[in-house]
Amino acid sequence: MDKVVSIDRALEKLHDGLTILIPGFVNTGVPETLIKGVIDKGYTNLNVISNNTSIKGRGIGLLVHENRIRHITCSHIGSNTETVEKVVAGEIDVTFVPQGTLCERVRAGGAGIGGILTPTGLGTPIAEGKPVIEVDGKKYLLEKPLHADVAFIHAWKADKMGNLVYRRTARNFNQIFATAADLVIVEAEEIVEVGALDPDVIHTPGCLVDMIVRA
Repeated sequence: MDKVVSIDRALEKLHDGLTILIPGFVNTGVPETLIKGVIDKGYTNLNVISNNTSIKGRGIGLLVHENRIRHITCSHIGSNTETVEKVVAGEIDVTFVPQGTLCERVRAGGAGIGGILTPTGLGTPIAEGKPVIEVDGKKYLLEKPLHADVAFIHAWKADKMGNLVYRRTARNFNQIFATAADLVIVEAEEIVEVGALDPDVIHTPGCLVDMIVRA
């Protein structure tokens, strides 16, 4: 099955108010082509789940600048001064989640698990309103899974069936985020024929991918 489509075709069924998983660490492994496509399509009022908001004028920072984000769940925003300004002004709502907890909550969402137990955040504002569960005399927060309507993924290589390879640290959150959305759209730097990728180097199997566009 050839999953390669135009960016217009890939984004045509999206709509305002979506929850989107967007991987990347600052500007590494960020699906910038798909982000620009969302801006071109005019989608807004988005709920974004990501580690950070990149920097001003790049990656997720473009969504911030264009006022397309209603709420973001992330680990930090300090690298992007414009995000900080908009949060302080009340233009963007933010939910902070420790980085490891964010990864595990998304992993739980992808695996269909009802949540994770972690000691991270106990005794801090992160714990407010969350169940505390004791296991073998130790206390843990119950953190619920994260799942999205759509995930934007950036791959180094993809074959036409959607088998993906990430390059070095650009793998970061891409591999996990590809498991936890109803619709998975990939932008790939290089698209190859089926069979061109060594099965031993594939990071994300094509069964998780719905559409591919060229980055």
